[in-house]
Amino acid sequence: MTTQLERPVTTTARTAPAPATVPEARAVSASARPLYVVKAGSATLDRGTLHKELADLVARGARVLLVAGGATGIERHYTAIDRPMPHLRLANGDVVRYCPPEEMTHLVDAYERVTLPAVERELRALGLTVFTSVAARGGLVSGRANRPLKAVSGEGRTLVVRDHRAGVPTDVDVDGLTALLEAYDVVCLSPPVADPAGGAPLNVDADVLAAVLTGALGADHLRLVTGTAGLLTDPAVPDSTLYDAYPGEGAKYAGGRMRQKVRAAEIAMRDSGADIAITGPHTMAVPSGWTRFWRTKEPAADLALLTRVACVPSVSRDEAELAAYLAEWCRERGIDAHVDEVGNLVATRGDGPRRLLLLGHLDTVPHHWPAEWRDGELWARGSVDAKGSLANFLEVLAHADIPEDAQLRVVGAVEEEISSSKGAFHVRDRYPADAVVIGEPSGSGTLTLGYFGLFKLRITASVASGHSAGMDAVSAPDHLIGVLGRIRESVLAEAPDALSAVIDVRVESGRERSTAVGILNFRVPPEVDVAALTAAALGHAADDVRVDVLRATPGHAQGRAGALVKVFTRAFAQAGIRPRFVVKKGTSDMNTLATTWHDVPMVAYGPGDSSLDHTDEERIDPMEYRTARSLLADAVQRWFDLSAPPAQPEGSPR
Repeated sequence: MTTQLERPVTTTARTAPAPATVPEARAVSASARPLYVVKAGSATLDRGTLHKELADLVARGARVLLVAGGATGIERHYTAIDRPMPHLRLANGDVVRYCPPEEMTHLVDAYERVTLPAVERELRALGLTVFTSVAARGGLVSGRANRPLKAVSGEGRTLVVRDHRAGVPTDVDVDGLTALLEAYDVVCLSPPVADPAGGAPLNVDADVLAAVLTGALGADHLRLVTGTAGLLTDPAVPDSTLYDAYPGEGAKYAGGRMRQKVRAAEIAMRDSGADIAITGPHTMAVPSGWTRFWRTKEPAADLALLTRVACVPSVSRDEAELAAYLAEWCRERGIDAHVDEVGNLVATRGDGPRRLLLLGHLDTVPHHWPAEWRDGELWARGSVDAKGSLANFLEVLAHADIPEDAQLRVVGAVEEEISSSKGAFHVRDRYPADAVVIGEPSGSGTLTLGYFGLFKLRITASVASGHSAGMDAVSAPDHLIGVLGRIRESVLAEAPDALSAVIDVRVESGRERSTAVGILNFRVPPEVDVAALTAAALGHAADDVRVDVLRATPGHAQGRAGALVKVFTRAFAQAGIRPRFVVKKGTSDMNTLATTWHDVPMVAYGPGDSSLDHTDEERIDPMEYRTARSLLADAVQRWFDLSAPPAQPEGSPR
């Protein structure tokens, strides 16, 4: 089998110079980066630890929107200007800050002179670029005023307060905030918000503001940082953290300011697909201090892991939260688990020389939506491709009977859905195995024996700039179309059964030359020599044509006679299933491992209908999931039994 070209190859002349490394893709656009909305009060911000955690998120490639509360900053400001802070006592006994129109100027000053400058100073000291503003400025967020408020006077009389400038956020300038998030490492907003009806701005709860921003911006993660270890079931017991909450469950434990955090979590569950947690004390870094809010409840206990994995967004390059959650899930069950240096989840039981690897992936394609059990099925991005497979791998790992001389390892790899395959390359070079099961949706009654390879090109065609209406004028797109056609014809001559598609085109106009860039993908059968395809493609390079080979991963397939296929065949028979055996025309991490693991048997197996991959119809049936889990557990046990050394007769020398 031809070895993969691990470094992209570039040439711009027909007599190709020595290969040069080129970037596999342009930098990820800001809008493709994950978005965290983090709400923290001034008491938390004063401690300083959260700023470093925000910097770590930025270093991971995330966009960060910080919502700053200001209770402590407001008190400091009022003390500094020697002004008493007015309050109202409500009929239920709660005391709230009174905000008539004349008071709102001082409230805005407190944020703009105390809270926001402190945030900016601390984050800039960490080397971050920062934008800070009250949300009312420029109408970044506007709201609706509350109805008149009933309060109780000092004499106990009921008062109707009509000038209290409090409300709820309702409208967000999505385009404006998106532009700011692209331009700055951290955007920090605080109350109040604008009132479209005019007059003084409206004071709003900062937690609720964070929840509304999460829904409006389609954020991936919402963290409501507090001074306790999450939501406590008993406020008098500091470690009585409620670890998991479903819609409507948190309110009975919430008192005082915590009521607003739970309210915010409920709003975000209703209006977004983000994963949501109340975290503390004053940090996001301690999992034991998290209360996670799950939007949809599993219909049965054995579907809990599948449901929760589906609820945590993990688009490629945003796998860290899911990896951390699963590592903690494993450790709670006594499984050795960690997140490695490239972000893979690695969970292992046993340390013997007979090693079986179950390799799934954490990431999904973009455009996630709120996970939901609907009509008996789990609808969620990644439920089929391939969180169902990964959840099954971990369930089997937790319950398998591992012989003393064996090892069972599960890896949840990063970046499988994009061309980098960073996680799989790391697995290939760091975690050797004697057999591998790849976690991809084959369907519970099908075993995948191999995959087509991936041959991916970036072609850049350039022409002298000029008017397209000129005689015999050829535009850069015209030139690119012709080159793409000729390259496709040459490659298909070497691999007639390959599948090809142009998956991206862009045009750039310059003063002297204009260029058009196209990405041309080929899915190539296992027997194809990718070196021959590379030569065919590079043969079209010229002074005005640049050809970059971004990926040249051979196809891989094996027959049905190996031991790994046999144990699955017997497991199918035990389950009364007549299996199908297929070679798929997509590409998986199997191809990456096979570039150097030439003699390691590999198959792919997992629940779900692969025709639903990457669609808005992606969903998984619980019986399909359970059938695949049961069959996988049987096959794993059979592999350990089949690969075991023969037992020695009793009394024989050892």
